[in-house]
Amino acid sequence: MERSMMFEQFTIEKIQTSIYTIRGEQVMLDRDLSQLYNVETKVLNQAVKRNIERFPERFMFHLTQEEWRNLKSQLVILNETFDSLRSQIVTLKNGQG
Repeated sequence: MERSMMFEQFTIEKIQTSIYTIRGEQVMLDRDLSQLYNVETKVLNQAVKRNIERFPERFMFHLTQEEWRNLKSQLVILNETFDSLRSQIVTLKNGQG
């Protein structure tokens, strides 16, 4: 398989495994988006805050403590590490809500 095709397949699979259903919406965590864009999570969040007028009101939300605990327990089952689970901001996949 050609290298660019392998990279594309990896990216598609990474994105697909980074989408979670929370509050009935398909969402991505800011930490996963920052990995996709190859920037630190805090840099991504700062860019969003600086340009908040560009995002619809329901583009992102903070998880409740219960949602966060449930998501962390699901991710631990999937062999994720707690070190990568500091962020609680999720972004709606389609940008609508």
